[in-house]
Order: sequence, then structure tokens, then C-alpha cells
Amino acid sequence: MRSTAKKRSMLLGLILTSAIGFGSGAAYMTADASSKTAPAKMMDNLPAETLDAIHSANNLSMAFRAVSEHVMPSLVAIENRPAVAVAKGNKMIRPSADPFGGQNPFKGTPFEDMLRDFEGMRRFEVRPDGKMIPKGFGDRMPHRARGIGSGVVIDASGIILTNNHVVTGGGEVTVKLNDGREFVASQVWTDPDTDIAVVKIEGASGLVPAALGNSDDTEIGDWVIAMGQPFGLESSVTAGIISAKHRGIGITARENFLQTDAAINPGNSGGPLVNLKGEVIGINTAISSRGGGNDGIGFAVPSNLAHWVSDQLREHGTVKRAYLGVGIQPITQALAGELGVQPRGGVLITDVYDQTPAAEMGLESGDVIVRFGDKEVRTPQALQLAVERSPVGEKIAVAVVRDGKEISLTYRGTEAKKGFFDRGKKAEKPSAVEPDATEIEGFGLEVAALDSAIAKSLEIDADRGVVITGVEEGSPSAEAGLKPGMVITEVDRTEVNDVKSFEAAMKETEDDTALLLVKSERGSRFVVVKRN
Repeated sequence: MRSTAKKRSMLLGLILTSAIGFGSGAAYMTADASSKTAPAKMMDNLPAETLDAIHSANNLSMAFRAVSEHVMPSLVAIENRPAVAVAKGNKMIRPSADPFGGQNPFKGTPFEDMLRDFEGMRRFEVRPDGKMIPKGFGDRMPHRARGIGSGVVIDASGIILTNNHVVTGGGEVTVKLNDGREFVASQVWTDPDTDIAVVKIEGASGLVPAALGNSDDTEIGDWVIAMGQPFGLESSVTAGIISAKHRGIGITARENFLQTDAAINPGNSGGPLVNLKGEVIGINTAISSRGGGNDGIGFAVPSNLAHWVSDQLREHGTVKRAYLGVGIQPITQALAGELGVQPRGGVLITDVYDQTPAAEMGLESGDVIVRFGDKEVRTPQALQLAVERSPVGEKIAVAVVRDGKEISLTYRGTEAKKGFFDRGKKAEKPSAVEPDATEIEGFGLEVAALDSAIAKSLEIDADRGVVITGVEEGSPSAEAGLKPGMVITEVDRTEVNDVKSFEAAMKETEDDTALLLVKSERGSRFVVVKRN
């Protein structure tokens, strides 16, 4: 009995000892409870300042978590399936299976097959001249296989905001809700000018709309969350800040983008950009990318613009825009000195077209619009958007600087004439007429008299001035962007009718600097040229 009890006691001791020491490989621990030491906790011995920093970070983490949980039910995935094949003559042209232009960015990875048919976020690359163009842009864009993007519910009746380029193509648009239900869109309205689209679905109960915030209140440095379906991975969230506002990057006709470094990738198109109040302050639209993925520069249409466009689309099926009837350009430092205003201190009027609201209200070429209604305007994009959203028939005060003095004019909201916004889309071309030229010394410029035949060949609406016939390479005129075929109508805000008056005006320029009003078939602009 004693022998058996003793053996059991020894065996139990061995089992306990083995259990305590098993697998650690670091130290031998006995069964003596007094020798045990509890693992040290990081938070126990940290300085108060470090603890405060950790608590602040945790609070931010909790904010991100709360916003994500709040908006996630409003997030949707959108797929556009165009026709499988299109007949052309006796041939069948089928959409390419690789919308990345022949280069799958995930080639050789486990994601290669999954993403082979994927096309999502509108991607752009930066050319050497700084302009942004669609990725893979050439003589023709790659065929679309299918569009996959994101969207956000903004009304419980089934109204969803997304991008035009997500749903364009005329295929069947399918919406997948965050809870997994799928619906085919009953209505799709698009506005290519802002790349905004509205999708409507029927019969979806229990939809949770997201709140649209006031994007005008968003400031550089504010935390934001980008939500969507990057690379087809559902319900993804990334965080960053607002990097810039009022960006115009040359990809749509109406631009006032918010820029963010929140990671945005293909598939995020149409998804919401959300502030820490849980409000949608932008619709993710484009990325600047050299490799096809996130480079920390993404762009979103501000919610105020997207909201206005969506209301127009739902009410009219298209966007009705008001207009002024002017040509405009930004104010550079060189122009500011000549006009007596600050750089970006307004928007310069270069043309006032006949029989337009601008002509009726008394605007003149050379005026600088500094305020439209209650909004200061510092860029052409800001003025354009403010004018276009003006209620038709409503009177709006416009503050203008003319000859260094501020005056007030009144604009009446007027719907744009059909085709008006197509004005100025032609490229400049040299004249087919070769008149006798006169050299303007010190400016690297040759000009000739303008007559009706030359103006007609140039397709320029001008009945006075001189036409540029030559520009010396590397000269002040070349650096200012002057080209053969342009017409100069003013020097230092004084009209010139012929070569003689032009020569005289150029000789009398103050500080050898001339402010020229130059016309081309794309419109007018002011140019500053300094004599060598």
C-alpha cells in the first residue's frame, strides 16, 4: 500500500513538473509556487507622458472603428457587365480579359487569377510635362471586360452614389449590398463632366443611407477614411488625411477634387471618403499612380458637388447648368503685378461673348472676379462651379476689380445654351496664309497685319490686331507660350488695330514688360512678355 501510494506521488510530481516546463525551452521551473513570476505588463512602468500618447492613439483607433462600423452598412459593390461580344463586319471583337493594358500588377502572386478580369478605379499616370493621362492611354484605350467599383447608399429608397466610369458602357449594372444581397439597377443616371453617377435599385428593404457632410468645411490635415472594394476585396477601409483641396488635374470637364493620402486602389472608385463624424465628404474617383496601385495621391469629388449633381440627375435625368459666357484664366504672379491684384486673388476674364449673361451684366475683358455671391473665388474651377450651380432666375452680386478698383455687378442665373460648353475644344493650328512679317526686336517675335482671310483660315473671331507669324526659339515670347497663328489684340490694356500701332505700343512698355491679350481658336488669354 505504502509502496503504491509512494509511486503515485512520485508520478504525479513528474507529471506536474513536465506540464509546467513543457515547450518553453527557456528555463526550468519547479512546482514550487513561491518561485513563479508573472509576465511583466508594458503599461505598468511607463512614464505618464507615454501613457497619455498611447491613450490618444487608442482613442483615434476607436474613432476609426466607430466610423467604419457606422458607414459600412451603406457601402456597396457595383459591377457593370457590358455585352460579351460586339459584331463588326464579319468579325467579332471581344472585350479584353486584361483591362490593365496587358500588365497584371499581381502577376506571379496568388492574386493573379482572381484579378485577371478586374477593372476598377480610374487610374492615371503623370507624363514628363506634368500632365495626367489615363493609364495605358494611346491610340485607343483597352477594351473593357467588366467594371467593378464601389458605391454608397444615400437614400433608403434605393439611391446610390458612384462614379460615371464605374457604370458607363451600357451593360447590366449589379449592386451587391454589404449584407450580401444583390440587385440589378432599375435606373442609371450619369454625368461624365464630373464623373458622378446615380444608381437606383428597387425592392431593397432595410437600406441604411450614409449622411452627406459639408465638404466646404473640410480642411487640409483632417483625418479621413476611404472605403470601398479595392481589387475586388469587399468592404475595405484605409485611413489618411486631406492633402489638398480644389485640385484640377485635367481628367474631367468640372474639377474641384479633394486630394488624400488615404490608400485608394483600383476598385475604390465610387466609394465614400468619410470624415471622423461619419459623414461622406467625397466620392473616390481617381489615383495618380506610376505602378498601378496606391502612391499616396488619390482624388475624390467633394460631397457638395456630388450631392448637387445627384439632385439634378434624379430630377431632370441630366445636369442643368447655369453659365456666364466668358473666357477665364488663373492669375499668375506675373499677371498679378500687371493687374494690381494678388496672385490667385481672383479669376481673370479674357473674353466676353456676345448675347450672354456676362455681356448683359457689363463684364469686360481684363476684369478680375474676386467674389461671386458670398463666396470668394480664387481659381477658374471655383468660379465655374459657383456659376453653374446658380439657381435660374436668381440675382447674384458679383465683385469685380477693374483698373485696380473694386466694383459690384449683378448676375442673373441663366441656363446654358445647348452646345455652349463645347466652345474652345479645338486645337490651335497655324495659318495657311503667309503675310509679310515684321520683327519686334527684343521679344523674339514676328507679326503681320490681320485681315478677314487670315482670321477665317485661323478660325479666330477677331476683326483687329496682328497675327503672330514667327516665334524665335528660346526667346521671351516662346517662354511666354506664344505661337504662330495666335492673334494679339491688346498691349497693356490698349487695343491694337495694325502692325504700326502694335510696334508703337511695344516700344512704350514700362520696364520692358508687356501685357498682351492673345486670341486663338480656343479662346483668349493674357500673357506677360519681358524684353531681353
